[in-house]
Amino acid sequence: MHDLPQQLANGLILGALYGLVAIGYTMVYGIVQLINFAHGEIVMVGGFGALTAYLALPGGTTLWLALPLMLIAGILVSTLTAVAAERFAYRPLRNAPRLAPLITAIGLSILLQQLVFSFYPDAKKARVFPKIPGDPFSLGSVTIQRSDLFLIIAAPLCMLALGWFVTRTRSGRAMQATSQDPDTAKLMGIDTDRIIVMAFAIGAAFAAVAAVAYGLRSGQVDFRMGFILGLKAFTAAVLGGIGNIYGAMLGGLALGLAEALATGYIQHLPGMHLFGGGAWKDVWAFVLLILVLLIRPQGLLGERVADRA
Repeated sequence: MHDLPQQLANGLILGALYGLVAIGYTMVYGIVQLINFAHGEIVMVGGFGALTAYLALPGGTTLWLALPLMLIAGILVSTLTAVAAERFAYRPLRNAPRLAPLITAIGLSILLQQLVFSFYPDAKKARVFPKIPGDPFSLGSVTIQRSDLFLIIAAPLCMLALGWFVTRTRSGRAMQATSQDPDTAKLMGIDTDRIIVMAFAIGAAFAAVAAVAYGLRSGQVDFRMGFILGLKAFTAAVLGGIGNIYGAMLGGLALGLAEALATGYIQHLPGMHLFGGGAWKDVWAFVLLILVLLIRPQGLLGERVADRA
């Protein structure tokens, strides 16, 4: 158990990454009841947008100077992609049966993958992403890589900014009203189309931040990176209570801790030596999802339908 603090730190850092992506799922679902399965690919295009900005900079530019430009480029690409998807793919199907936009989201996910694969230079192989140079930090028995610093700082700042926006601004309150009853919100003069676009844009911005964090941690971006990351983030959103932005982050942290602890300790339990290690981390993540849904189907912070009635 001497490495427990390190495993907890690894789980929290990974969970913060999942939580940033999960917020995009939960914001869109909370307002238009749509599970945007293309959100993982929104993360992916944001990562390639950030990489493009880095490659366009003059040689010798330090990463600390390049990072703000990479963030801006990633957010711009992700946001434009998400807004275009809402306008041309989802809005025409807003009053259609729920299966239609769900299938459209899956199709859009495949389309974005293939567009990057076909037209981005050398996208057939993983593209090298810059990493923060320097030795890791040591806090007692816990070692934190420099590439994780961005995520450690960005995740809480993003959550605080989003919480302030939703609770303290006029647009944030309009977003809450649209989430509760879009028809009544429209009668009260709220432009629900603008609010829905705003939800897609905010979720995409968080996705771009997560993409940059993913690239810094792994040292690469890949046209397939959004699939598993999006699936894990969707799981985190369900764990926390889909539609609850704080639940999305909480679900991400729970999922990250479950993966880290399962990877480190499951194989040491009696009779479980075949079910541990990194190869099984995805399995145990979904086992956690099944257990939570069996015990608390609405998620950790979600409300039961009966409570809202």
